[in-house]
Amino acid sequence: MAEENKEQEEQQQGGGKKKLIILLVVLLLLLGGGGGAAYKFLVLDKQKDKQENKVQKIQEEIRNVENIGIMFEVGTFVVNLADKDADRYLKVTVILEIENEQIKQEVEKRLPQIKDSITTLLFTKTSRELKTAEGVEKLKEEILRRVNAILPLGGVKNVYFTDFVIQTA
Repeated sequence: MAEENKEQEEQQQGGGKKKLIILLVVLLLLLGGGGGAAYKFLVLDKQKDKQENKVQKIQEEIRNVENIGIMFEVGTFVVNLADKDADRYLKVTVILEIENEQIKQEVEKRLPQIKDSITTLLFTKTSRELKTAEGVEKLKEEILRRVNAILPLGGVKNVYFTDFVIQTA
């Protein structure tokens, strides 16, 4: 009888070990599946979204290139920069991209105001601000806003620099 009890205990312990192993395998499978799903939804979807955004930006740039407006050269500006430590000069040629002929005529009519506005803005800049790509882009945006504020209907789409030189004295 003692031997039978011993055998039953061993079978129960063996059965407990089997249940534990099966439970661990199932738990590992669930964790692996959950981790894979999390990777797919969190990492791969973000990469896919980034790629879609890049494609959309490229398509938008292509559309913008296809819809080029009228180019109007405002002129070349040579100004003293606002640097306090040294005399520095900026030489920049500004070209405006305009939507249509009507706005071009308005730009021609208000050219002295536009040139004054651009010159006044350039005087406030330092060479440090203009040495970075971000600084140049910011300057373009500021010129765009100022010129569109002068024109009754706006209509300037973009600002281009065909010459941009910072010189120290």
